[in-house]
This record gives sequence, C-alpha cells and structure tokens, in this order.
Amino acid sequence: MGENDGVLVRRVLAGDTEAYTGLVERYQDRLSRYAMRMLGNAADAEEALQDSFVRGFRSLKRCTDPERYGAWLFGILVNRCRTYGSKTTRREKVVVTDEYGVDRASVQPEAGGFELREAISAALTKLPEDQREAFLLKHIEELSYEEMQEATGVGISALKMRVLRAREELRRHLTESGHA
Repeated sequence: MGENDGVLVRRVLAGDTEAYTGLVERYQDRLSRYAMRMLGNAADAEEALQDSFVRGFRSLKRCTDPERYGAWLFGILVNRCRTYGSKTTRREKVVVTDEYGVDRASVQPEAGGFELREAISAALTKLPEDQREAFLLKHIEELSYEEMQEATGVGISALKMRVLRAREELRRHLTESGHA
C-alpha cells in the first residue's frame, strides 16, 4: 500500500469507498491484537473491531487530520473496548498477550520462558481496566503519551500515573507469584 492515510481518507471522502479497504487492511492486525488484549474474548474483540471500522467509516468526515487517521481510529477502538468491556461480565475474561510484547514488558526478561509469560498474563488480568489499558498502549502498542491522550481522552499526567501504577501492580503480582 503505497498511499498514506491522508490520501486514502481523501479518496474515500471523494466517493471512492473502495479506498477504505486499504485503511482496514493497514490497521486490522494491530487493532485486533489490542482489542483481544483488552477484552480477552475473541468474539467481543472481533465485534469491537468491526464496530470501530464501521464507526470510522461513517464518521470519517470528523477526522480532522487525515494523516493521523490511525491514531483517530485507535481512539474509536479504545472507546469501543471500554463499552464492550463493561458489557462482557457475562463472559470470562482472559487477557491475551503475544510472546514478543510480553518479553518486552517483562520486569525480568532473562527469567523468560513460558511460565513467566503465563504469570505476566495472569497479572495483567488482575489490573484495573484503566491501568491495563494504559500499560498496553504504552508498552505493547508503543504509543507516545500524546498518542495515548488522543486515543483515550485522558490527560498525559493521569496516563503516566496509570502506567506507573500498572508497573507497580504487575511487579507486586509477579513478586507474590515468585516470578520477579
């Protein structure tokens, strides 16, 4: 896909609705991973993702900076995950992580191995949703605090505090389970 987000957004707004496929293909994998980590349920994650793409298409005229379409769409997904997360008490939540992300987020990566990844995954499920959201956006999705603010609508100082608290809680849970 040689065209940047801005070009694709302008094409869609000019009536070339097929250009939206390029945007979906560009962001589907990354957004899908985030939704799965936040919601812990494949069906809910897929529903939130599809809902985000539909909402993104329908409200594309409100994307004030087409070059930053990805960050704008991420904000829609963050809100959809919050909504679906509050509705998923009817289903068991399991936070899914990928090996690379867990290894990067680990407080002691050299300890490594399957057991540590499982311990981190279990510790992530124990975090309050706002802390888990901030931790995943910062350390797994590698967003800057400015991008996180744009996606969540939460102030930068509050996001920094959430990430800090998430790290402290993860460390505490890992220490209690003998993995830190």
